[in-house]
Formats: sequence, C-alpha cells, structure tokens
Amino acid sequence: MAIQTGFSIVQVFSTSWEMFAILFLIVGMGQISNYVAAFILGSEILGKSARILFSTLGVCIFFAIGYMILPLFAFFLRDWRTLLLALTVPGLLCVPLWWIIPESPQWLVTQGRIEEAEAIIRKAAKQNKVPAPAVIFKTAEQETKQRHIRRYTILDLIRTHNIRIITILTIMFWLIVSIGYFGISLNTPNLNGDPFLNCFLLAAIEVPSYIIAWQLLRHVPRRYSMCGTMLLGGIVLLLIQLVPQSLHILSTVMVMVGKLGVTAAFSMAYVYTAELYPTVIRNMGVGIGSMSSRIGSVISPYFVYLGAYNRLLPYILMGSLTVIMGLLVLFFPETFGRPLPENVDQTQNVKGLCCTKKSEKDHENSEELKNGIILMTTKL
Repeated sequence: MAIQTGFSIVQVFSTSWEMFAILFLIVGMGQISNYVAAFILGSEILGKSARILFSTLGVCIFFAIGYMILPLFAFFLRDWRTLLLALTVPGLLCVPLWWIIPESPQWLVTQGRIEEAEAIIRKAAKQNKVPAPAVIFKTAEQETKQRHIRRYTILDLIRTHNIRIITILTIMFWLIVSIGYFGISLNTPNLNGDPFLNCFLLAAIEVPSYIIAWQLLRHVPRRYSMCGTMLLGGIVLLLIQLVPQSLHILSTVMVMVGKLGVTAAFSMAYVYTAELYPTVIRNMGVGIGSMSSRIGSVISPYFVYLGAYNRLLPYILMGSLTVIMGLLVLFFPETFGRPLPENVDQTQNVKGLCCTKKSEKDHENSEELKNGIILMTTKL
C-alpha cells in the first residue's frame, strides 16, 4: 500500500510521458501485491463461510464500487492530475490497518512461530467469547520441529508433478479469464453510446456477478461453478456476431451478460486458487496466477485493436478462448467442502493427470491444523 500510494502521489507531478509510465509500472506492482496479500491474509484467518463471503462480497463488491466511481470522477474531473490525486488520497486511510489486522496464524505455524499464532487465536477467541483450548498447536509444533522449517521458493510451484500441472492450468486460466475481462472492459469506447455511461454500466454489472459468485461458491462444487460462468461468458460473446448492427442496445446488453459471466469466474479464481495451493506456497500460487492475469491484461488491448478491422473479431476470439478454458476447468481438482491444505503432500490431485493418493496421516494433520484455525471469525 505504501508503494502504491506513495508513487501515485509522485506520479501526479510527472513531467514527461516516460516518467509517468515508469511510475505507473511501480504503482501497478504495489497495487496487485497489496491486493493479493490482503486476499490471502483474509482467506487464511477466516473460517470457511466467512472466507467465501470475504472473497466475494467483502473484497470484490468494494472493487466494483470503486470501478463505478471511476467514470463519475473522470466525468467531473477532466484534468488528469486532479483525477489521479483524487484517486490516490484515499489510500492514506489504510495506514492504520498495519496495527489493526493480525498476521495469519496458518502462516505463522508454517514458519515455526507457534507462540505468536496461539496468541492471535486466543485473542480472537476472547473477543468472540469462545473458549480456547489449553493446547492449540501441539501436533503442529512437533511436526514443525521434525521438518526443521525449510524455506519455500517459487520453484516449489513446479517441483512435484501434481503441483506442476496445477500451476500450468492455473496460469492458463488466469491468463484467459483476464483477457476476457480486460478485453471487454477496454473495448467500452467501441460500444455505441456515451463512454462514461458504458463504463459505469459495465462496472455496475459486476455487483450481481459477485453475488452470483458468492452463492455458487457456497452451494456448488468449484469446477462446475467456474465452468458454468466461463461458458456463459464465452457463448454470449460468440453470439454477439449474430446480432444485427442496428440493434445497438441488444449488443450492449449481450456484452454486459458476457462481462457478468467472465467477472464471476474471475472473482472465483481467487478463492479457488487459494484452496488449490497449500499454505506453504499459497501466496506464491495466487501470486503466479495474478501475474498471469497481468500478462493477460497487457495482451487484451491488442484484441481490442482488432476491432478496427472488424468490430466482432475481438468478441469471437475472446469468446472462443473463454469457452475452451471453461471446459478445461473440469480437469482441475475439486476443493469444495475440503479444508485448506497445509503442505504440498496434502494437495488435491488433478483429475485424469495424477493418480497418487494422499495418505490418511496427511488428512488427519490437515484436520488438526484446521481445528486450531476454526476459532477465527469475521470479528477479527
């Protein structure tokens, strides 16, 4: 947050395009790192039901609200320096969060900092009037000492066959869903009508998208949820080419429906990816997925540029990729109703590509660690 806000303030005083672009790159690095870290932290300190609520309505709804406010600010603040400053100042309000938000107990356990993890859980139990057990992480502490706490690196995302396949599929999914999401968003000026209004409408459609994603995550297995929303978005984008050019409103409505499906899948990607990877590499797993989505956001403008040759071409390409990826999602492991894995051995197997079964001991260890974390609630 410090990088994002600090360099945004400096960016206001840019004296050249080169300076603005370099600072914008740094701001972007800070912004996405801040988003991923906050998402992972919330996912690990909250229980299952609260985690889903936090990941969709808690995080994404406020993103959509900010997205809707953006065209309103841009409409009334036409000077880019004033606009940038107005969008930067609210970041200063996040400074006190450093002293308010606790560290993830799950992460502390994997680092061998058992006492700190227990202190956080006891504090949470006291605030929520829940009796904390005398010993919370005894088993975890013994295992930690036996493993001597090794440091995990990004290479662990491809070290084993199962994790490697998960990482490859994750990169593909984030890349394609990002191309669809940002491609539709950036193609807003090519839609008929007022660009500010179109931007607002495409932002507003994200609110029901996140509500749908929230309900799907609560009641439907992850693979079917992701597949269904991706197919919805992809098929609608493909059908746009059948709409006569004179029916501008219908075309805009179909684009919004496509945005609804892709956005719902995008929001569920954060939850699903966090559930796929074990605690020891979860932050890196979500990070590599998020990095792939940034690559997709870089590529997506070139899809939009194809509209100069044919206005339907961007939708045909984005729709085709989205449909294909929606079908590939069915090969992902299912994490619905399962506790978050703690180590690499507890990771679910990719369907049809890995056949190694997890031991009963790994499952028991995961349950024991989960029992300690379950005390955490939204009152943290």
